[in-house]
Amino acid sequence: MAPGRLAPLAALSAALLVVLGAGARSTAAPTPLPEAPSLFLAGSEGTFSAARLAQSGVEWRGGPIATSTGETVRVFVSTALPPERAVPEDWAERIARFTHGPELGLLTAYIATLPEVQGVCGGRALGCYGRNRLIAPGEDVPLGMTGATAEEILRHEYGHHVAFHRANPPWNALDWGPKRWASVADVCARVARKEAFPGNQGANYALNPGEAWAETYRLMDERKAGITTATWTIVAPGFYPSEEALQAAEADVLDPWIRPTTVTAERTFARSTRKTWLLPLPTPLDGELRVSVTLPRRGAHDVALLAGDRRTVLAHGTRTGPRRVLLTHTVCGQRNVVLRVTQRGALGRVLVTAARP
Repeated sequence: MAPGRLAPLAALSAALLVVLGAGARSTAAPTPLPEAPSLFLAGSEGTFSAARLAQSGVEWRGGPIATSTGETVRVFVSTALPPERAVPEDWAERIARFTHGPELGLLTAYIATLPEVQGVCGGRALGCYGRNRLIAPGEDVPLGMTGATAEEILRHEYGHHVAFHRANPPWNALDWGPKRWASVADVCARVARKEAFPGNQGANYALNPGEAWAETYRLMDERKAGITTATWTIVAPGFYPSEEALQAAEADVLDPWIRPTTVTAERTFARSTRKTWLLPLPTPLDGELRVSVTLPRRGAHDVALLAGDRRTVLAHGTRTGPRRVLLTHTVCGQRNVVLRVTQRGALGRVLVTAARP
């Protein structure tokens, strides 16, 4: 892995476990898996190694633990931690209090000393995540003037766990962030402008939206827990979340986006009607827009997608059958588009079915 980002000194970590095993996954989990993302100290490098985990010689205590919320969290704690920090039940309770969905039950968390964490994650990483496992230090890490608390690191890594179990087609939520937050944070448009670099673990680490999501999740959950420090040291300031972004992040956790919304509309072209039908299609979220248009028999209508100005053409429909026109477009920052159907050939009914993100 290339060196990670800078910030004053601190950086949390999220590296993908590529060998540890897939484990159970929610139906919304994205595929294929992206390159392992990581968060490091300045000038360090490394990746999570399942082999190093197996060979680390760490003595673990714990297992599936029933928490006061009625949920079970699988936690293993290193016996090398001080006794007061080596209680699996305490860590399970902390994790169960994080803002979460059903992905909580798929997690295995390892809590260890910082050297043990770094022995597994590589380099000077402070923690790492992948395939339903996270590894984080059981003690605060005093780095320079800022430092990083154990819970800050743990929350950040849990944010990656949430993203792993969210969908954001046509992109991977682990790299781009979940659907609602990524749309509010304008990730697609930033990528197009080369202002964001999904999955980048090198020179543009600070502009990696997957890390910006994990930090936004941390801030959102800290605020819900009454923590107001709101540190933001490892991701570019431009990604610092607005109130709308924080609300979107919470919605992504508690009410995950699963599938497109389908809307239908119809228009009958007669001799007395206008030859052009303009159908507004609000697109509050980025992603794939698919429009199917059924024409009257012997219809030769032109189908096009326009920007909100109703002049700029974004895409043209393609004839896929005697009466069917298909149009696809990746919504990337446009919050209102317009479908234009221009009558040509036969008169009669036109049916539009649009699946929007």
